[in-house]
Amino acid sequence: MTDLLVFTPEVSAALAAGQPVVALESTIITHGMPYPQNIETARRVEAAIRAEGAVPATIALMRGRIHIGLSDPQLEELAQAEGVMKVSRADLAVCLSRGAYGATTVAATMICAQRAGISVFATGGIGGVHRGAGESFDISADLAELGQTAVTVVCAGAKAILDLPKTFEVLETDGVPVFAYGQDTLPAFWSRDSGLAAPLRADHPAEIAKAALMRAALGLPGGQLVANPVPPEAEIPREVILPVIEQALAEADARNIKAKAVTPFLLQRIFELTEGRSLAANIALVLNNARLAAQIAKEIVTLR
Repeated sequence: MTDLLVFTPEVSAALAAGQPVVALESTIITHGMPYPQNIETARRVEAAIRAEGAVPATIALMRGRIHIGLSDPQLEELAQAEGVMKVSRADLAVCLSRGAYGATTVAATMICAQRAGISVFATGGIGGVHRGAGESFDISADLAELGQTAVTVVCAGAKAILDLPKTFEVLETDGVPVFAYGQDTLPAFWSRDSGLAAPLRADHPAEIAKAALMRAALGLPGGQLVANPVPPEAEIPREVILPVIEQALAEADARNIKAKAVTPFLLQRIFELTEGRSLAANIALVLNNARLAAQIAKEIVTLR
């Protein structure tokens, strides 16, 4: 495995010294935002982690290697690359064997982070159970990964385009601790309140860090999910975003858009229908998650 991992000097030095490191996915760069907002956001997220005293490690597949941390030229290269594979557990090995560009989803980022010795990961929102999954069986691999890979994932909840009650039921079945940060209800990506009660609440990064270390001491498989609400000033309230989501879902169904194509289509259509407001909220919540993830990573290092 060590032959497949390529570390930037900054990440390598931090891991060797036992300093806090936060993993970042790369699909937000290649599939989540248009250029140049993607590269600008990636740089801002990395800067937010550094400002909190941790080291960012953006993960991507390039030329048959797993890159743990990207240099600025590599970020630029990835942001403008064409035909980048959106990689999850199922196609991680295929992408590497082909030497193709691969952007890591939540699941793939968790796998690579664990192999690299990184225990905290910041993202926007996780995948989950798609609406209509009773017929389509469309359930993100992110959920299964959270049940087996020991990484603490900080997000703004599951993406609001999903069936949220079923998504959190699956996580409960798989034994994944789900914390709402600073509130009693789960957030829903663009909205601070999903209307769903949180299974667990945490009000300080140290609580989450202690729980992660206790899970490791018990030998329990799987990670933790921290649902961190979008900052109030960037929120799109649930009553505003839900009709937009319903319209986008109806259009996707009418066009027979399925599988991996669904989420990119919906996010783009919601961006158009909200006149860019959804993208602004997305950027704000990713930055917010990055800061909290860095604080958790620092607490884990302190407690160790």
